[in-house]
Amino acid sequence: MSSNKKKNLTPTQQSYHKIEDKYEMKRPVLQNCIRAFIIGGLICTFGQALHMFYYTFFDFTERSAGDPTVATLIFISVLLTGFGVYDRFAQFAGGGTAVPVTGFANAVSSAAIEHRTEGYVLGVGGNIFKLAGSVIVFGTVAAFIIALIKTILIQWGGL
Repeated sequence: MSSNKKKNLTPTQQSYHKIEDKYEMKRPVLQNCIRAFIIGGLICTFGQALHMFYYTFFDFTERSAGDPTVATLIFISVLLTGFGVYDRFAQFAGGGTAVPVTGFANAVSSAAIEHRTEGYVLGVGGNIFKLAGSVIVFGTVAAFIIALIKTILIQWGGL
């Protein structure tokens, strides 16, 4: 709480905040960051191994092996979400499971599972894109801004 807000508190509220601070559980931020880094890296390593598997053992080039790799990662993420495993795994791993493809697939499939009792059109169809819509909009806007900056730098900077 900021110091300006603390000044406006009554003595009873200030003493309550002191007691609250005393018993508040401290979060292990460094441990959580390390865990998220390791788990996210393991997910990416698994994705890279899948990528190498597809272009080594199947008729894919290194460039075209990305499509089945992404599809497989999405399938595994949705399957684990459906069985309730991904959420428990995410509780342990924290932000490491938010690796773009698997985290996005988890979020979309979780919304579909949560609202399936409301029907396919209004429940699943209406709620599945609550998160997806914002991600797509902000992703598109960010891509546009980056492309605009790159174009300006190329035109004026000679990059």
